[in-house]
Amino acid sequence: MSTNRQAASASIWRAPVLFAILAALFVLEGTVRNGMFSGSWNTSLAILNMGLISAITALGVNMQWGYAGLFNVGVVGFLALGGLAPVLISTQPVEGAWEAGGPRLLIALAAAVGTLALAAQVRKRLPKWRGLAVTAVLIGGFIIYRWLFDPAATAIEANNPARHGNIGGLGLPVLLSWAVGGVFAAAAAWAVGKVALGLRSDYLAIATLGIGEIIVAVLKNEDWLARGVKNVTTIPRPVPFEIQLQRNPEFLELANSWGMAASTASGIWVKLCYMLLFLVVLLSIILLAELALKSPWGRMMRAIRDNETAAEAMGKDVTARHLQVFILGSAVIGIAGAMMITLDGLMAPVGYNPLRYTFLIWVMVIVGGSGNNWGAVLGAVLIWFLWIKAEIWGPELIALLTSPMPDGNLKAHLLASAAHMRFIAMGLVLLLVLRFAPRGLVPEK
Repeated sequence: MSTNRQAASASIWRAPVLFAILAALFVLEGTVRNGMFSGSWNTSLAILNMGLISAITALGVNMQWGYAGLFNVGVVGFLALGGLAPVLISTQPVEGAWEAGGPRLLIALAAAVGTLALAAQVRKRLPKWRGLAVTAVLIGGFIIYRWLFDPAATAIEANNPARHGNIGGLGLPVLLSWAVGGVFAAAAAWAVGKVALGLRSDYLAIATLGIGEIIVAVLKNEDWLARGVKNVTTIPRPVPFEIQLQRNPEFLELANSWGMAASTASGIWVKLCYMLLFLVVLLSIILLAELALKSPWGRMMRAIRDNETAAEAMGKDVTARHLQVFILGSAVIGIAGAMMITLDGLMAPVGYNPLRYTFLIWVMVIVGGSGNNWGAVLGAVLIWFLWIKAEIWGPELIALLTSPMPDGNLKAHLLASAAHMRFIAMGLVLLLVLRFAPRGLVPEK
């Protein structure tokens, strides 16, 4: 009895202690300047802001894996779809783009949706020659779609290609685009889930891996959508620009009272504003996720995760529930993707690296503790901090370890390879956690 009480007490204090240690790391990063820490609050807050976005992404993956056991290997694709939303919603309209091919583009997209709907109805209602009829509908619809789409896309891309060459946005508030990013990702999740869910789990992994790469490839190659590899740099911000603050007499007076240069103070102020916005979104999602997890719906999802056969025997529609949680998790990932593009102020499709935006997110969830929302947040912020700092700590560690070695090819090779230490560090962290805390740092109760 005493041992059980001690174990319960230790588990209660584990999360607060770990979060306190994590907060101390950020304080050290902002105040201490030596070989390990930068001593800059600008750097500390920049790492924290990206860590908060990573935490929201990890929450989305945790909903899918921790609640329902769904293995999503295409996180990068849903992030990219979310990142498309600020470009289409919040950037200013491009003069002449809509007139060049906008209406025909919408007709082409409507034709594509109509083709899929017609094929579904033919498959459902036609008793004979079903496969041949569906194939004919799809081929005919594809020909019509390309006949409408190709000239429209070419005309849009030819409209001032040096500066624009894309359809442009609607000029709406950028905060609205965060919600739209979630809708974009949820729509893609619905399409993938309707095809892959209900089959074996490895089919879902293959489908999400494929759709993730397809989405990134489309963003890179369809210039009319978001300028492709030429990038979009005019994305609005929900916070003031640093240069605006530096020209504000009241802010300059505030910076002087802090004893800081205007450039330093403006950077800190902007990052604090971003941090508050991200915290509002993060805490809102955690609140909704915790309420859902402790509701009958949450208990049902965990029952399905633990034993699908028993849940089906109890009359639960496993496939429908899987589709539901897959859409919800992907929507959260899409919101994080829109927030990340807003923070960067840049839409660069070539930057969507699966190693960074899929593998690292999974490491965050596993290290933090799958099935536990607070564990996913802790793992995300901690792993992101280590990911950033490993790029600095790695070369210094290699230089220290190789200092007794004589100069030569081996020493030069080790020093040149120090940049890859962050990958080794993430692997070591993952192995250590799996060995000593296999359910994560803050495991599910």
